[in-house]
Amino acid sequence: MDLSLLGEHAILTAMLAPALLMAATGSLLISANTRLARVVDRLRALIKEWNDDAPDRDQRDRQIRRHRVRAHLVLRTCQMLYLALGSFVGTSLGLAADTLFNFNLGVVPTALAVVGVLCLMVASIMMWREVSLAVSSFDDELDQEMARRRN
Repeated sequence: MDLSLLGEHAILTAMLAPALLMAATGSLLISANTRLARVVDRLRALIKEWNDDAPDRDQRDRQIRRHRVRAHLVLRTCQMLYLALGSFVGTSLGLAADTLFNFNLGVVPTALAVVGVLCLMVASIMMWREVSLAVSSFDDELDQEMARRRN
């Protein structure tokens, strides 16, 4: 197919969808990195309490294990989001290259887009799990504090 038949506007329009997905993925990365920083900060606080030999050491141990799982979930989420971002960049470049090479790349741009969307789906599932663990941790801490205040 001739480039002049398609027109530059059609090519740029096709490249917009991956650009929007890149922006959305970037927003999710900012959120995930913020969550990771908060989990690490909370872990450091728990470790300090643990080192101070708090009386509720078993509960602290459980919280540390849970927060460690959370940190690894957020890390894997970030990795998936970076892979998605790279896939969407590849999709956009693939669409441009496909046009330059007279549409000889076949399914490469589409395959890259599918990989990116699948990575977003996996990252979403992992963040769902991490948020669930965060609420469980909060519930445990709240129960612990309420029990302390009753005594």
